[in-house]
Amino acid sequence: MTWIIALVLALAAFLLAVVVLRAPRRGWEAIAAALLLGVAGYAFQAKPVPAAPTAAREQVTGDPAALVKARARVTNSGIPPTDRWVVVADALARNGQFAAAAEMLRAATDEDPKNAEAWLAMGNALVAHADGQLTPAALTAFQRAAKAEPEHPGPPYFLGLALAQSGRFVEARELWRRLLDETPPDAPWHDDLQVKLRRLDMLMSAQQTGGEPR
Repeated sequence: MTWIIALVLALAAFLLAVVVLRAPRRGWEAIAAALLLGVAGYAFQAKPVPAAPTAAREQVTGDPAALVKARARVTNSGIPPTDRWVVVADALARNGQFAAAAEMLRAATDEDPKNAEAWLAMGNALVAHADGQLTPAALTAFQRAAKAEPEHPGPPYFLGLALAQSGRFVEARELWRRLLDETPPDAPWHDDLQVKLRRLDMLMSAQQTGGEPR
């Protein structure tokens, strides 16, 4: 019976996107497909996705909602964001439905190719869907976000995170170090970025010595 509840919730989400958020008609098909994909995954596993995360996803994303909150902190966009597509995509991402979120964000970027927040959210969703690996599609999304807003901290911050999760520590460190040098000390992500850099240095040191970081 729980899948019936999930179907009802999906229908409610569709109505929210169409009626309340006024998603354009040409995006209705993408919204419906993304929501039905989530329902199908729910029914297939016979339990909510967050109740049974894979070990790799748990290691990479921890709490899927934390990834959404981190983006809001770095981009200073707030929760919920103002973009109607990103609102729905974030709701999907918080429930671990990263593929569906990416499809939703594709509709956003089709509507506005210069939507930096949608490109950034898409990059995060694609990385999370790939269990932390930086896929070519995710890299393209981060690059498009950076091109849309060259001075924005979000793309280098999250691209660096994706690089680090993919084991590309040197590239991640170079990106984060440059970002930290350009970041005001009172920026909300400044201290977090410092911590990440220190952790990355320990990982690199341990990698060179063959030990484990403390």
